[in-house]
Amino acid sequence: MRVLFSALALASTVAAVTSVAVGAPQSREENALQQAIAAPGRSPENVARDRFRHPAATLRFFGVEPDDTVVEIWPGGGWYTEILAPYLRARGTLWEAAPMPDGLKAIRRMQAETPEVYGTIRTAAFPATSGQSGVPDGSADVVLTFRNAHNWQMAGPETAQAAFDQMYSMLKPGGTLGVVDHRLGEDQTGIAEGDSGYMKAGTIIAYAEKAGFKLADRSDVNANPKDTHDHPKGVWTLPPTYSLGDTDRAQYAAIGESDRMTLRFVKPE
Repeated sequence: MRVLFSALALASTVAAVTSVAVGAPQSREENALQQAIAAPGRSPENVARDRFRHPAATLRFFGVEPDDTVVEIWPGGGWYTEILAPYLRARGTLWEAAPMPDGLKAIRRMQAETPEVYGTIRTAAFPATSGQSGVPDGSADVVLTFRNAHNWQMAGPETAQAAFDQMYSMLKPGGTLGVVDHRLGEDQTGIAEGDSGYMKAGTIIAYAEKAGFKLADRSDVNANPKDTHDHPKGVWTLPPTYSLGDTDRAQYAAIGESDRMTLRFVKPE
């Protein structure tokens, strides 16, 4: 079930993650992923960001297969949901987990507007408070979270640790946690983790390992060497937010979206 993507995910370089033998036929899984990325239901604004977010290579690296049970934590406006929902629709299961009820407004709107694509998504509270239903423990093959760990850091180390603890609980033994976030250099100083939108990989790894995860691999597929990280309004200075408005907009557009870490963890068997 997990042979093809697990093999691909062993490489941490972009070339290793994305390489396909010239002329080789695509697998059923690869075809399904490419079709999901090219689905006409994706918004043009989201498609325009593919060159910065590399969804095909990222999901291959994390080993996401179309028959998996996948949990997306804090989906926001649903950028990755537009890809994951059609990819998992036929054979897999997709959970979207966020603070209830506001955290899933965009996902519910997507379901209502295009039920043929999003109608089977399951929703859960994350974090789940008293009386709320979370993702069942030990039910997920893969848990994914994109550009969210810095938000938990902003709320404090205890909040961040609790998030990783809960993600650990919802995974099956042997399951995968995939984390993408804005990366701060390990030796960079004078830039606040969390509040700037950036985090050090070492900080995220420490939270994950304390929860019980093992770091399996890391990739530079979402790296951006043009990003110096020292922007007036943190990561939100860059596209797509442009928090400075028109001030130096061309300069920040030339940088592109942020430099990002891509980390794959495993819950031990």
